[in-house]
Amino acid sequence: MDCPHFTGNDPGAVPFTLDLSRRARRNSNFRTALWTGEHLQLTVMAIPPWGEIGLEIHPETDQLIRVEQGQAIVQMGQSPEALNIQRRIGPGEAALIPSGHWHNLRNVGNRPLKLSSLYAPPQHPRGTVHRTKEDEA
Repeated sequence: MDCPHFTGNDPGAVPFTLDLSRRARRNSNFRTALWTGEHLQLTVMAIPPWGEIGLEIHPETDQLIRVEQGQAIVQMGQSPEALNIQRRIGPGEAALIPSGHWHNLRNVGNRPLKLSSLYAPPQHPRGTVHRTKEDEA
């Protein structure tokens, strides 16, 4: 159960607990920042059927992506042309992406892919909500 003071908005660097898997499964936004601290950020994401995060790189940020519901293909590599790591991951499985590595995650199922993602240091402004992938731009 979430702490009583947690309203669903990113409260910033205050201590709290939550049922992360449940929060991720209930999320319908492409991306929602749940908690942003000085050195770490927690987000949840919903990727539509056959959708993807999109090829990206975080030069200064390590990332952990954990699937909470659905099936995904994660691709990682040193350049966009050399995504030499490709794995299928499902509920309870995670991908660890070091800073400076290109990566993409695709939903390979018929229902929304629900995931949680940790960024160290934070990648998005505190309180970020992208209802769709297009809102990200």
